[in-house]
Amino acid sequence: MNLDGTGISKLESGIGFLDHMLDQIARHGLIDLEVQAKGDLHIDAHHTVEDIGITLGQAFAKAVGDKKGITRYGHCYAPLDEALSRVVVDISGRPGLELNANFKRALIGEFDVDLIYEFFQGFVNHALITLHIDNLRGDNAHHQVETIFKAFARALRMALTIDPRQADQLPSTKGAL
Repeated sequence: MNLDGTGISKLESGIGFLDHMLDQIARHGLIDLEVQAKGDLHIDAHHTVEDIGITLGQAFAKAVGDKKGITRYGHCYAPLDEALSRVVVDISGRPGLELNANFKRALIGEFDVDLIYEFFQGFVNHALITLHIDNLRGDNAHHQVETIFKAFARALRMALTIDPRQADQLPSTKGAL
């Protein structure tokens, strides 16, 4: 994971839909991302999706470094046809996830939409960020999930942007994140 990348991705999770969503993070977040995973897909995708979220969260926490100079907060509304999602992120040092989405169907192809929560919970717990995700509308589950991942990527991108007015400072009144 390169947080200062150009959006290049090499993705081999064994789960096509997840690779498509991870590509959204890379391209819209301008994060270079390489994922190669081999999981127990003969059972189902649960552990693989969760483990990828955990691993990416760990990589993010390491890559973000001391957090000096970052904007810290980011937000984005992302539409795709009839679907619209809002994501707000705080690179806070505290894990927290609020995910509000009423998906219109349980499966996208063979991908269980319940795994969206598992991915983000794993990421948040190990990236140590606070993340609020709201799918505001949508009739197509693929569109709903894609707007979530695009908005997440853009919100991260905003939060990671260096603020030239506080380039060598932590964005915190407590002096720690």
